[in-house]
Amino acid sequence: MKLQRLTEFPISMESAIHVDDAGESRARILIADDQPDVIAALRLLLKGEGFETEATPSPAGILKALASGRFDLLLMDLNYSWDTTSGQEGLNLLKSIRAIDATLPVVAMTGWATLDLALESLRDGVSDFIQKPWDNTRLLAVLRTQIDKGRRVREDRRQKREVAYQMEEAREIQLGLVPRQIPSIPGCDAAVTWQPSGTLSGDYFDVLRFSEHQFGICIADAVGKGVPAALLMSNIQAMVKGFAQSSLQPSELCERLNSFVCETITPNKFITFFYAHLDSEKRTLRYANAGHNPPILAHRDGTFVRLTVGGAVLGVRSDWRYSQGQIDLESGDRLLLFTDGVSEARDAAGEEFGEARLIELMLGMPEAGPHRLQSRIMQSVSEFCQDRLQDDATLIAIRVD
Repeated sequence: MKLQRLTEFPISMESAIHVDDAGESRARILIADDQPDVIAALRLLLKGEGFETEATPSPAGILKALASGRFDLLLMDLNYSWDTTSGQEGLNLLKSIRAIDATLPVVAMTGWATLDLALESLRDGVSDFIQKPWDNTRLLAVLRTQIDKGRRVREDRRQKREVAYQMEEAREIQLGLVPRQIPSIPGCDAAVTWQPSGTLSGDYFDVLRFSEHQFGICIADAVGKGVPAALLMSNIQAMVKGFAQSSLQPSELCERLNSFVCETITPNKFITFFYAHLDSEKRTLRYANAGHNPPILAHRDGTFVRLTVGGAVLGVRSDWRYSQGQIDLESGDRLLLFTDGVSEARDAAGEEFGEARLIELMLGMPEAGPHRLQSRIMQSVSEFCQDRLQDDATLIAIRVD
């Protein structure tokens, strides 16, 4: 293909497209070209269209200007030496330009136009390509289009950074609410795992100490994920701490929480909740299950029961009532509370880990303490789903000495 160096250019603005007076900030354009007459013509054209401009005749000047100021677009020539026509000088600049400003729209200009050069410049990060001598209408249209795109990209990135910062702040707040350690229970040993699937968790657990031998044990799971679920759980946590006491029956606590949740959450949202009152001296467990995955109580002889007594999930109807169950604990009994992020973890084929596997693991390790049992269960779940938990996972294991 024959190349021709084109240095003529139009300076007429008869075909210019006018910018409306919408009150938006004026766009700043950096012009880079080694020909003073080209710079003069471009600045005259762009000034008449309401743009602010700054100009430089060299690659070094481009980098210096970008490092010291903010621009909405770079309009740059690809050649800066009369003995070069390949445009490689300009292409070599792109990496340095992107290192300074990764979102800056770059419109390339050259009088040595070839299809290969245009394609290479676009591939290397140029937003659009203008051949000299340029057409004013097309040039202005390209500049406005790329400036608009660049502003949208920058605003999108700004919003994403802001959201990421807010999410990290929320995460720090939630971590501050999660119990760092649970109180020691006389005559029992306990271990807890709390593993969010994302930045924030919709799972909640706590072990509340009322007296030397009186404890409240709870676990809950809000429908959904992320911020809405985390906000629900922070409210539940506050309500549990405000209501729970040794004299309040588990069924009464569920009814109070249900009334509160029904008044505060939006339709189609609900919370599964399990609460138990443990008397470690009398070895009794009174509990109410509000639609949560029934905890598993495994006995030393290999039998087990599920703690199902209670009622429906919290947050659907405020007039729902809850019943409660009571179990006498024996030495060697092990209690496992968990959220569905554990039992419903799926493998690549979509099969769930399942509660049957949890029971099998518990019964297969009759002498395992809570820490070892918890570790083995979470390892099995992780291996099953290939370290890709689809939901928040919480597990509490307790053994009666």
